[in-house]
Amino acid sequence: MIRRVVALALLLWMLGFAVFMLALPQPADPGLRTDGIVVPTGAAGRIARGLDLLEHGRARRMLVTGTAPGVTRADLTRVAGHAATIACCVDLGAEAVDTRSNAEETAAWVRARGYRSIRLVTSNWHARRAALELGPALGEGVTVVVDGVDAQPTLTQAFNEYNKLLLRRLVLWGERLR
Repeated sequence: MIRRVVALALLLWMLGFAVFMLALPQPADPGLRTDGIVVPTGAAGRIARGLDLLEHGRARRMLVTGTAPGVTRADLTRVAGHAATIACCVDLGAEAVDTRSNAEETAAWVRARGYRSIRLVTSNWHARRAALELGPALGEGVTVVVDGVDAQPTLTQAFNEYNKLLLRRLVLWGERLR
């Protein structure tokens, strides 16, 4: 009996991982407008995508959450270009150190500006967990549009992210039951 339960659990985990990888979030409609854009630091392509959307008028401001302490707009401009856009419309958040604190930093930024909608620009393999963390942090009334940046995670990254997503869902489910 125990072997069957373990085998079933392993099978469900493998099927879930397959669905996770086959249905990675895609880029959102480029014409869609939101109040703000949020870009957690990390994999390549995120900041460039956010800046491109901002320059095309798809939001008022952009938050880059999880920057290293001491990083300035000038530093970001040296790396990413877009000097005028960064100077006028990009905020840098240096308080976050992980996905959960990215969500808390984002929620404070959204509340301070009274935003009702944000576009979350992050790697496609990280997007589900980032959005999952944002939900409770933002609370009711804020729409989150997931904008997955195409990325090719290693198998280890994909396994780790899938397991973190499952564990976080389990924790949040347990918190709701209380």
